[in-house]
Amino acid sequence: MADYLASIFGTEKDKVNCSFFFKIGACRHGEHCSKLHNKPTFSQTILLKNLYLSLENSSQKADKSFIADDITEERIQEHFDDTFEELFVELERKYGEIEEMNICDNLSEHLAGNCYVKFHSEEDAEKAVVDLNNRWFDGRALVVDNIKWDRKLNSMALLFQLSSQYSSSKRDCPRGGFCNFMHLKPISKDLRKRLYQRRQKKTHGGSRSQSRDRSRSRERDRRR
Repeated sequence: MADYLASIFGTEKDKVNCSFFFKIGACRHGEHCSKLHNKPTFSQTILLKNLYLSLENSSQKADKSFIADDITEERIQEHFDDTFEELFVELERKYGEIEEMNICDNLSEHLAGNCYVKFHSEEDAEKAVVDLNNRWFDGRALVVDNIKWDRKLNSMALLFQLSSQYSSSKRDCPRGGFCNFMHLKPISKDLRKRLYQRRQKKTHGGSRSQSRDRSRSRERDRRR
């Protein structure tokens, strides 16, 4: 029985623990959910709830047209990229190396603007949670939690694929922006290169430096 319960923990078959909260740290029922929302004490991944206020959603009328004529798809993407870059650089500078960061494009209250950040270490993530819960962003107090994800998955990227199993775009998903799975808003290719390749160069540079140090050490040992 114990093995069976362990095998279904956090899945749709689990009658006790919420599968949505287990996978993405958010549930449409919130505190009124009939199942348990298990929050980990430590995790590499943190959730900044409802962080990003989309220019697209805040500037649209009921008929989907924009309030201002100068609100274009290009401006929407530029606004998102600017916000994403500001957050990424600031979080990595203050708390530590970021392995993955994504922002939801959903419209439903429990997912709209959610920002998921996976740090390289649990210590950096914990430091961010403690500090950010005393910070404000865009005139609003931040709400930040450690979140648990399916540890059978090897990377955050796989988690995002699972969470977006219907579609990564709300335009293609039959449930649209109100889908209960994560619809991630992509950053531009240029920004992705700047953020992630910059870090890769640092990592590779550090690896080469360490390799040279080890070579010098071995050479000194041989001389002795």
